[in-house]
Amino acid sequence: MSTLALLGGKKQISHEHSEIFRWPIVNQAMEAGVLQVLRDGNMSGTDITRKFEQAYAGWTGAKYALAHSSGTASLQCAMYGVGLGAGDEIICPSITYWASCVQALTLGASVVFADIDPVTLCIDPDDIERHITPRTKAVMVVHYLSYPADMDRIMAIARKHNLKVIEDVSHAHGALYKGKMTGTFGDAAGYSMMSGKSFAIGEGGMLTTNDREVYERAIIFGHYERHGEVTDEKLRAGAGLPWGGYKYRMHQLSSVVGLEQVKKYPAEMAEIDKAMNYFWDLLEGVPGLDSHRPAKDSGTNKGGWYACHGIYNKAELGGLSVKRFCEAVTAEGATGFSPGCNKALHPHPLFHAIDVYGENCPSNKVPEVEPGSLPVTEGIHERVFSLPWFKKFDRALIENYAAAVRKAAENYGELLSGDTDKGFEQGWALTARKK
Repeated sequence: MSTLALLGGKKQISHEHSEIFRWPIVNQAMEAGVLQVLRDGNMSGTDITRKFEQAYAGWTGAKYALAHSSGTASLQCAMYGVGLGAGDEIICPSITYWASCVQALTLGASVVFADIDPVTLCIDPDDIERHITPRTKAVMVVHYLSYPADMDRIMAIARKHNLKVIEDVSHAHGALYKGKMTGTFGDAAGYSMMSGKSFAIGEGGMLTTNDREVYERAIIFGHYERHGEVTDEKLRAGAGLPWGGYKYRMHQLSSVVGLEQVKKYPAEMAEIDKAMNYFWDLLEGVPGLDSHRPAKDSGTNKGGWYACHGIYNKAELGGLSVKRFCEAVTAEGATGFSPGCNKALHPHPLFHAIDVYGENCPSNKVPEVEPGSLPVTEGIHERVFSLPWFKKFDRALIENYAAAVRKAAENYGELLSGDTDKGFEQGWALTARKK
């Protein structure tokens, strides 16, 4: 066996390869479109944005699409769109980015956290039912780390209990669940499109829905300049001012980029899917490691593979911590490996102690989550690690990366003596920090 680079051996990867990770891919049409918007002084219009909405709705198969200034805004408008309001509860996984749920507090609603499934890492359908109360209005389904959630079971539970379903598709643009695109199952969906996402337009978000009422409520809440589109008489009576007090339109520098992205993203997504699956195919059977990907030929896939992760089983590697494992792989010259995932939201004082709006009580009006009640959530950071996100199918480089991972796993015994396992501080985003 080769000596690990972390222990003085030769690196598996020694050449520069940053180009394969460059994102987003900007073409001449994007550049020309942005320059034209700037020259026309048309940044704050809506003409290009409406074209982008139509194109995005056509691609996803949704009846309606409404562009927003951010994914956070699109999810807040989705919440308002389905009628979430004062005294209501929305069930959300604790393992997700904060923008999946914090906006509910601005509507007077509360967030109830559910556990995640140990395989998909998405919200556990069984745990949804455990948290339903008479105040439950909606479920926030996060297609986490680009893995589609179990929508068949989730929608069956929602129908049984008359709940609304919002899909947070910020990690899973273009991903399929049993042949149907994520974001098209629930009552509404929100998508982040900031520059780090797989469908990247610079900054912005999108709401999609097949429900005209949801669409019009989203317009009345944060898109005052679009109130002319509202047909519901009860909503039209209050038109002219944004009901939420927000201005959420997308600026057209992002819209014009989005128009081009709709055209080219499917091909980019296909190449990413080919590259990432090849990487994991090379690692099949390596002890301690499992791919976080749906079964092949299931009709379910990860689309653009945003925030791709792997599953780690330290018991198969002599108890080696995921932190030490990632250090060993990184020392081989690989980039993109780090332990853990998003920090769990439920222990944050915002959800059990902080009085945001001066109400003389915590703004999230549900009991604090008891330790041990979300067991998969509480242990997940020792069981997952981030991966490099290959944007191009470079066979030789991918094989080198896979060899670096295999080298660390097969030589785990040499790493145990230096494994202090002091843990790591997890961030609210997908970033781990050393303690």
